[in-house]
Amino acid sequence: MEDTFRWTLVTAIAPIAWGTNYFVTHEYLPTGHPLYGAVFRALPAGILLLCVARRLPRGVWWWRSLLLGVCNMGAFFALIYLASQLLPVSLASTIMSASPLTMTLFAWALLAERPTVPVLTGAAAGIAGVCLLLGTGTTAVNLRGVAASVAALTMSSFGYILAKKWGRADGPIATTSWQLIAGGLVLIPFAVLFEGPPPHLDLPAIAGFAYVGLVATALAFTAWFAGLRHLSAATVGLIGLLNPVTGVLLGVLVSGDVLTLRQLLGLALVLFGITLSRPRVRVVGARRPPGLVSKRFDLG
Repeated sequence: MEDTFRWTLVTAIAPIAWGTNYFVTHEYLPTGHPLYGAVFRALPAGILLLCVARRLPRGVWWWRSLLLGVCNMGAFFALIYLASQLLPVSLASTIMSASPLTMTLFAWALLAERPTVPVLTGAAAGIAGVCLLLGTGTTAVNLRGVAASVAALTMSSFGYILAKKWGRADGPIATTSWQLIAGGLVLIPFAVLFEGPPPHLDLPAIAGFAYVGLVATALAFTAWFAGLRHLSAATVGLIGLLNPVTGVLLGVLVSGDVLTLRQLLGLALVLFGITLSRPRVRVVGARRPPGLVSKRFDLG
């Protein structure tokens, strides 16, 4: 139980970092270059993690890393970058709160993880909270931004479950680095073809990419894949509801947004959904299967 709680805290790093990523992308990164933005986010972070892991893919993990890199990193980053430029921070971050449902459905289909009543209730509560948050906006909704967010949500949920299905390989640091590098390399020719030369980066943009690469990418995805390695896909998906909470609260603290009573109710529903990700408490004194030993708390 203590080990599960630790992995819950580790996994929570990812959605909190991603919630701040929307604000940084919207405020500091250059507009009109989603492909280059994705390359600048993926490649440096991937190379940094590869230097830490010091392991290259072997066998089937060459093509698996390429596929996962496109789903979880390359195309995903480009779509998220585009959505962050087209949508308000709170709207872009809350759309991703549908991940518990999409991840649960993919896990059911690919891993035979049948959704439980608490998981479905938590997902329903999270989506209801999202609807309350989205319904209070006064600005016009950009449909291209919404489409980009939904595509990113679907593609990444599928990629996350594939990563869990294909096993541990050499640990989350190594596999995350392979995906980041593969996703970044795949995007380079498309960036050159459709966006021309790379955009000029001023100091705020450089600082923004440094934060996005180190915190919202290298650290966040390592924590996320470590959580997928030790927790059920449904539990990880529900923890991901911290993403919209972070985005909305950051809008209040930094952008001066004011929460209405309806939005507060939406946030309460999202937090209620997160609490349902807690595993059942094992009865004290329950018999432990012979030979069972505790696992090391090791991100590698």
